[in-house]
Parts: sequence; C-alpha cells; structure tokens
Amino acid sequence: MKSLHRVIRIVFLALFFFIVNEVVAQEVYDLTRCIQTGLERNFSLQVVRNYEEIAKNDYTKGNAGMLPTISLTSRYGGTVNSSKQDYVDEVVNSSGVLNTYGSAAVNLGMDIFRGFQVKNTYQKLGNQFELGGLSTQMSIENLVAQIVSEYNYYIQQLTLYKNLAYAVSLSRERLRIDEERYLLGSASKVEFLQSMVYLNADSSRYSRQKEILHNSQVKLNELMASENLGQKLILKDSLIKIREDLLYDDLLENTLDYNTGLKIAAKNQIISELDYKIIKSRSYPYLTMSTGYGYNYNKYGTGTLLNQDVHGLNYGFTLGFDIFDGFNRSREKNNALIVIENKKIQYNEIEQEVTADLLTIYYAYENNLRLLRLEEQNLEVARENLEIALERYKLGSLSGIELREVQKSLLDAEERLILVKYQTKLAEISLLQISGRIMEYI
Repeated sequence: MKSLHRVIRIVFLALFFFIVNEVVAQEVYDLTRCIQTGLERNFSLQVVRNYEEIAKNDYTKGNAGMLPTISLTSRYGGTVNSSKQDYVDEVVNSSGVLNTYGSAAVNLGMDIFRGFQVKNTYQKLGNQFELGGLSTQMSIENLVAQIVSEYNYYIQQLTLYKNLAYAVSLSRERLRIDEERYLLGSASKVEFLQSMVYLNADSSRYSRQKEILHNSQVKLNELMASENLGQKLILKDSLIKIREDLLYDDLLENTLDYNTGLKIAAKNQIISELDYKIIKSRSYPYLTMSTGYGYNYNKYGTGTLLNQDVHGLNYGFTLGFDIFDGFNRSREKNNALIVIENKKIQYNEIEQEVTADLLTIYYAYENNLRLLRLEEQNLEVARENLEIALERYKLGSLSGIELREVQKSLLDAEERLILVKYQTKLAEISLLQISGRIMEYI
C-alpha cells in the first residue's frame, strides 16, 4: 500500500511539473505587447509606411526644380554620298564618298526664375510628405484601436466561456441530484430527463462559445500578423479595465487640437492653396540659363579639306513670357479656387462630424457607466439568489423549473454585465481615438 501511495505521489508530481512547464513555456501577452507586435508586423501598416517613404523620397530640391540639370552626349556617324558637279569646263562625278563625324558635349541647364513656381512646388512636396506622415499616423491609430477592441473582445468571450462552463457544472450537479432522487424513487423520470435536456443545452452553448473564442483568437493573431494564426494566446488580463476619468471638455479640446482627420483636412487645404500659387506662377515671365562645352570632329572623303576639329564653350540666357494659351491658365486658376473652397468646406464638415461623434459617444459612455453599476448589483443579487435556490432544491422545496429560471437569471446577469463592460470599453476606445489620445494604451 505504501508503495502504491508513493507511485501515485510521483505521478502526481510529474503531472504537476509538466503542467507548470507548459504554462511557463507559453508566452503571456499583455495589451502593450499586442499593440507593439501589431505595429511592427501588421502588413497593411507596412504598405502605408512604404507610401510615406515614397513621399519622403519625392521631397527633394531637385524634384522641385531648384537644382541644375547636367547631361553628357556623344555621337559618332557618317554619310556615304554620290554627287555630280557641273562646272563650266568640266563635269566632276564622285560616288561612295565617305564622310565621318563625331561629337561630344557636356551641357548644363537651370531655371533661374519661374514665377515662384519652384518655391511653391518645393513647399507642396514638403506638405505632401507631412500628409503621408499623417496618413501613417491615422493607420497606426486605427490599428491600435482595432487591437485594443479585439483584445478586450477576447476577454469578453473568455469570460462568457468561463460562465458557460460554470453553467454546465451547475446543470451537471442538478442532473446528479435528480438521478439520485430518481433511483431512490423520490423523483420522477421526467424530472431526470428534463435535467439531462438542460445539461445538453448548456453543453451545446458552451461548445459554440468555444468556437467564438477561437475565432477571436485568430483575429487578434491576424492583427498582430503572427506567423501562426492558430496559436493559443494567454492574456495577462482576465477582466476588462474601464477608465472612468474621461471628461467631455478635455476630450473636446484634445479633439480640436490633435484629431488626425482634422489635421489631414487642414493639410489638404494648404496643398490646394499651393496648387493655386503654382498655376498663378505661369503668369510671370521665366528666365533660364544654359551652358556647355562641346567637341566636334569631321572627316571628309573628298575635297581639299581632309578633317576638321571644333571645340569650345557655349552659353546663353532665355527670357520668355507666355502671352496667350487659349485661356487655359485662367480656367485652371478658377478651378483651383473652387478646390480651395471645397477643402475649406470639407474641413468644416469633418470638424462637425468628429465633434458630433464625440458628443454622441460620450453620452453612450456615461450611460454605460451607469448601467455598469446597475448590472454589478444585479449580478450580486442573482448569485445570492442561486445559492438559496440550490439549497431549497436539494431539500426538495423548489421545483426544477424554478431552479432553471434562477440559473438562467444568473447567466443572463453575467452576460449583461460583460456586454455592458465591453460596450463601455468600446466607447472609451472611440473617445480616445477621436481626441487623438489612442496611443495612451501603449
């Protein structure tokens, strides 16, 4: 007997250490780690960052036309001609006369003045680069909001999963009680079979919830661009944490100052004004400069001149003015002014939209906080009621239908509470995203 106990103890310890090692081997993810992993790996964000890099590469003085252009050209060729020359006293015929030539040149050209077009173009490229950064920032904020939402959704589904597991255990206990009563003859077979139906129903919901939990896990892995989308995630948090210190006036001030959508709208307005200035620059005269050094070599197949070398420097300035272009410049200026007006209207529209969204979501946030307190109280009452009902059922003073109703009330209270928590968290996430404070989650 002692040896049997010793074997059981050894097996138990081995199993315990195996379970502990498995848990330790699996990595634990907190919210910050999930966000940082997503920001490093997410594929959509990588594409947006690449577009920002393109805008950065385009932001150069050369692309704006501030720098000169230098070109090197060379050419070698020849001609094979036949000719007939009639003179007064003779006729000279020649055929297959080969003339060859070669040339090489280095040329430099530069716009000295283009009616401020170069300056405005450079400013436009700079603003487009900043716009690319704002677009990346918006994508980052959207991704962070998605990860925070999915992280808390996973916690919500995990909590529901545990609640349903508890409901299954209660139904299994009830089935055990009814089975004992049926075998002792103190309960009918109908009650025993009904308990089995309840257990099967709870087990079915429990199985469906496991699928929902798995889908949420896959979605969170997808947002983090994990190599193994099916890997099991162990989250550090087991409860949805709610911030209750958000004030509307502070959020509104932050929104007007830091909302990324408003910043993008303002930047688009600046770019449209620069487009108008670029078009307007064509109304000014332009001055260009060019210079170069060239070498030409010619070899003649006939005549008294055998070959010729020419090399030297050339330079020049060109002053021009577009007098008439079919009213195209005037048309483009008018259209550009309309675009500027549209950008101003769009800014006002976006400002109104984000302000309205902020107000609407803040109302929902406040209401959910009130509902949260109410549902917490309801859950406490439902738990106490179930304890009393179980004791009465064991004593036979409560029917199976009444116990089922009490059990259902507890499960409903738990589901309502976790749903209100998640809805409150979503409102919190939206408020911080609108106000430009979503990065506070890192």
